[in-house]
Amino acid sequence: MKNINCFVLDDERMACERLAVMLTKFDDVKVIGMENIPEQAIENILKKKPDMVFIDVEMPRMSGFDVVKSIREKNFNPTFIFVTAYNQYAIKAIKNEAFDYLLKPVDIDELKNTLDRFRESHRLKYGEVISYSMTTEDIHLSDREKEILRLIVQCKTSKQIAGELFISKNTVDTHRRNLLEKTGLKNTQELILWAIENGFS
Repeated sequence: MKNINCFVLDDERMACERLAVMLTKFDDVKVIGMENIPEQAIENILKKKPDMVFIDVEMPRMSGFDVVKSIREKNFNPTFIFVTAYNQYAIKAIKNEAFDYLLKPVDIDELKNTLDRFRESHRLKYGEVISYSMTTEDIHLSDREKEILRLIVQCKTSKQIAGELFISKNTVDTHRRNLLEKTGLKNTQELILWAIENGFS
C-alpha cells in the first residue's frame, strides 16, 4: 500500500513532537501535520486529508471527541487513534468508533501494532490479499504457537496476549518472532493474512 499519511493533534507540544518522531521510525509512515490547537487542527485535517489522525482526548475548549465529531460532520472520516493519559476514556473511544486507543506515554510496540492493524485492514478493504504457498502442513507449530497465532489474528497486542495466557510479554514476543521465522513472513500483517488463509480466524 502507499505511504500512511498521519496527522498529530495534542495540546502539549512536547507530547505532539514525541509521537511525531516515533511515527517517523516507520518507513511507510509520513507525518503531514502537527497541531496543538483543536480548531486549527480541524481546518488542517480537512485540507490535508490524512489517512490517520492521532488525537489527544483532553484539550482546552474542545475534547478529542468534539474534534472527531466536527470532522465527520464535514463528511471526512479518517482513521482516528485516541491518545491520552487517562484510560477511563476507553469505552467512550470505542463508542465513537475509534480505530484504536493508546495510553501515554505511547509504547513503540503498541504503536507498531496499531499501524500493523491499519495496514492489514487496508489490504482487506481494497482486496490486496496475498496468497502464500506455504501451509501448516509444511511447518510444525506447537500448541502454544497456534494459541498465540489465533490471538494475533484477533489483532491483540503482545501485552494483551500475555495477560490472557498468563505468560510474560517477552515470551509472547519470542513466539511472534518464531512464527515469522517458521513461516518465512516479513511482518505481523502478512502473518495474519497467512493465518486466516490457513484456518486460524
